[in-house]
Amino acid sequence: MARSPLTLAAVATSALPGTAFIGSGELGHRESGAFDSALLLADDDTRYVVRVPANQQSETDQARELLVLQAMSDGIRSRLPFDVHRVLGQAPTGETRAVVYDFLPGYQVEAEEIPPGDGVASSMGGALAALHALPGSFVSEAGLPVQSSTDSRDEARNVIERAAATKLLPAAVRKRWADAAADDALWRFQPTVIGGSVAADSFLITDHDAGPIVTGMIGWGSLRVADPARDLHWLSAAGEAAESVFAAYVAASVRTPDAMIRQRSMLYAELELARWLLHGKDLHDQTVIDDAVAMLDGLVDSVLGNLMSPLSSSPGPVMTVADVQEMLKNTPATPAAAGSSAISMDTDSFDPDEFERELAKETAARGGHEDAAEQQSPDEQPTGPINLPQSRESDDSQRDRSSSSDET
Repeated sequence: MARSPLTLAAVATSALPGTAFIGSGELGHRESGAFDSALLLADDDTRYVVRVPANQQSETDQARELLVLQAMSDGIRSRLPFDVHRVLGQAPTGETRAVVYDFLPGYQVEAEEIPPGDGVASSMGGALAALHALPGSFVSEAGLPVQSSTDSRDEARNVIERAAATKLLPAAVRKRWADAAADDALWRFQPTVIGGSVAADSFLITDHDAGPIVTGMIGWGSLRVADPARDLHWLSAAGEAAESVFAAYVAASVRTPDAMIRQRSMLYAELELARWLLHGKDLHDQTVIDDAVAMLDGLVDSVLGNLMSPLSSSPGPVMTVADVQEMLKNTPATPAAAGSSAISMDTDSFDPDEFERELAKETAARGGHEDAAEQQSPDEQPTGPINLPQSRESDDSQRDRSSSSDET
């Protein structure tokens, strides 16, 4: 049973002794139901975030993220043009633990809604370039994963082979992926620090006089040294904005990205379909399996119809075909919100709840269930308002309630 914001506020008091919380509300950053979370207001008007894992997988994810955040020294954080959560306290609750973080303001934008040109898209590209420029030494020193280009290639091959073993992978798709895995030129890259589970909603956006910019990033449980293309795979759903994000990424990069980075990013995007299929097989969930097969069939149509650039060493633009973007934007997104930090190469990195909501929206669009698209989980609600107890029903409390709702 999900914990209410009031319950979470009581737990947070144990994590931060001496802090008096006077209000609580929904946390607007999409967390997909993997965590019980809340936005808290202290009596000094400071805002905090509290999160409690909702299951064993989420508890493991949180442990990974805590390791990353603790490894991020002030020096590392100073290299980033955006804020990253700080862990302020922890406390046991039931058989798990609650973690309290500082609050990062900002709103999120879906990939297909990112406007091209300067602004959100260019700020996202710059943020990714800064992340990929971090020194890899802090990752290895913290005991976090470090993958070579060979490791990344072997991991992709493993996903392809496991998907092929299900006998549900279309021959055209299997050949496309196998050819990509066999192309030596595709895998000549220098590993960098990556978020590992970056998606469009990993970025927190704030409006400024000069325009909207990235002021925060969330979802750090998959940070590692690996293929930088992993952090670009979500661009397959970004439409025309993909070009703007990538152009800004190249312009802000301290070293020129390898020539095949976008082809690999497309491969990773397509492999999300394989992971979704494997996830369904692992759960023995026929609905998930059927959905994955349907999307793989759609990929076959694109491949055989020559609608997509090949995943090969031949130069040329990728991630610009509207049909492919429309199909891939509804694949299970790599978890990126604060509550989504599973290692992205694992098949259990998918959030079934989030994906099922996307399927419900598709069904509603087809006329199957007219109200399905209107269903919304608590984690998708806008942040706030923070509810104050009646004992503080003064003019000041009314002001706090109003500003809490407006600012978040």
